[in-house]
Amino acid sequence: MILASHGIIASQIASFDADAVAFFTRVTTAGGTLSTTEKQAVNQLVLDLKANSLWTPMKAIYPMVGASAAACAQNLKSSSFTGTFTSGWTFASTGVTPNGTSAYMNTTLIPSVSIASQDSTHLSYYVNQNVKIGAFQMGVRGANVIDLFIGARFDSTNSYNNVNTQTVTTRSETSNVNGFIAVSRINSSTFKYYKGNSVNQTYSISSTGLPNTHPIWIGALNLEGSVFRPDNANISFASIGDGLTDTEESNLYTAVQAFQTSLSRQV
Repeated sequence: MILASHGIIASQIASFDADAVAFFTRVTTAGGTLSTTEKQAVNQLVLDLKANSLWTPMKAIYPMVGASAAACAQNLKSSSFTGTFTSGWTFASTGVTPNGTSAYMNTTLIPSVSIASQDSTHLSYYVNQNVKIGAFQMGVRGANVIDLFIGARFDSTNSYNNVNTQTVTTRSETSNVNGFIAVSRINSSTFKYYKGNSVNQTYSISSTGLPNTHPIWIGALNLEGSVFRPDNANISFASIGDGLTDTEESNLYTAVQAFQTSLSRQV
């Protein structure tokens, strides 16, 4: 039997992972739609994350599929942390693109409330084009002035990345930045910045707490409730959750890269 409204064989629906099906339902309930190819890609992403023990550490996963605010706002992991887009976004099959001046997506996830440990936190992000110089890709500074963010090209020569610390942490960055980028902390004394499937920088900086009061934003830094240095590059994936090891980050890259390739939007 073919379900005409979705173009998917009923037996195929039965073979989809239950968490993928729940995500599809959330998209539809919100007024969004997904193509057959997008559903198949999302289902495989879920399977790959689970096969590599990456599903449980996740708090929020935004696959950015469906070419609408209703679809792209949905969290693949659960019904919690549905995003809210401001004005100034463009939605397409390639993902979502902020205007670089005022746009952001509010994940509603406040680290001090929803992340269990200041010594176990990650952010990941997939961008289809070079990030804007002087922009943050995602993150938050809490009212306690503790930072959790990715700023892959903070200026023309440096990136700026923090995971649960009040210390300023820059590193040299003169090349273009696109594809998969991430930060992760799994102990109290260090955190790491990843590009692609490898460690790009290790920071020997101790954690000082989790950002409080304010939620993580995507497409800009939430600077204690204000938009700060928004990006204008196309986004096709983001995740937030517990800290990931080097192997887990590499496996996440592989799963996300395969996901993007199946949708013909890989870098």
